[in-house]
Amino acid sequence: MDIWLWALLLLLLGLILAVLEMFIPSGGILGFLAACSFIGSIVLGFRYSVTYGIVLLLVTLFGAPIVIAVGLSLWPRTPLGRRILLDVPTSEDVLPEDPLKKTLKGLVGQVGTAKTKMLPSGVIVINGRNIDAISEGAPIEPGEAVRVLEVRANRVVVRPLKAETQPVEPDDLLSRPVDTVLPEPFEPEA
Repeated sequence: MDIWLWALLLLLLGLILAVLEMFIPSGGILGFLAACSFIGSIVLGFRYSVTYGIVLLLVTLFGAPIVIAVGLSLWPRTPLGRRILLDVPTSEDVLPEDPLKKTLKGLVGQVGTAKTKMLPSGVIVINGRNIDAISEGAPIEPGEAVRVLEVRANRVVVRPLKAETQPVEPDDLLSRPVDTVLPEPFEPEA
């Protein structure tokens, strides 16, 4: 048998052993044998000719990772892969059904009044119920009307109604939102 054929067979053996390392738990023995097979293939390839050795080296450098990637994509479908890897849980499996959170989500958009001074947290009253809430930023005085904006981690975020209806002075740059004062940095200029 010619030396070039032995080099090619060692390369194929190395690719097979690299894939088998993923499917058969061997403690790294098959991976070590695959690496030895790759090295032997390259050495025999260079002994045959420099061109053949370079071709085997390139096939090893690019082919082995591709074969291993294909093996890794197939591994979860094997019996061993199914035993080791767990199914991805759905949101129903992970998130508990919390009736409190459902009722709080139903408050978004409703209007209530502040029962205590909110710096930034306090108590608001909506439909006769006391609810712990957080102000969006500005302090809110007791008795002031507030609107529920969102619910974050069982905390109700509110904004005073006077802030929603307050007209913005065009000459006062500090009271205007930043995106109305400065141009958008990521939009191309016209």
